[in-house]
Amino acid sequence: MPLAETKAAFMSSPHFAVVGASKDENKVGTKVLKWYQKRSRDVVPVHPKEAELEGLTTIKSLHELKDPSHTSVSVITPAKVTIEVLKAAKQLNVPAVWCQPGTTDEACETFIKENQMSEKVIFGGPCVLVVGDSILASL
Repeated sequence: MPLAETKAAFMSSPHFAVVGASKDENKVGTKVLKWYQKRSRDVVPVHPKEAELEGLTTIKSLHELKDPSHTSVSVITPAKVTIEVLKAAKQLNVPAVWCQPGTTDEACETFIKENQMSEKVIFGGPCVLVVGDSILASL
């Protein structure tokens, strides 16, 4: 599947999760969470310690998603955390994952390729904050 189709599939999900948002409003993860909120998307923050972020109740891991097979996941974490998110996404049959710039390393990319996730995972490209609105406009 071409990257444009993967991005369209990602944005077509009825639900979204953001892994990597925090209480720090200057961090990209929080900016991504707010981006979904401002566009009235059904979004849940994933955080292992915080109970609430940006007025939303958090879940501790992807395993707590109510409807994982219909939830696209934005990832804004260090690569050592990203690979664990990718493993959970594969196990839960998450339809699409967007690893924001700087969140993957060679191990993540190898995992994606070895597990036939290349058509479900966006990585190495621009951030959803940069291209998300143009993708939504094209749907």
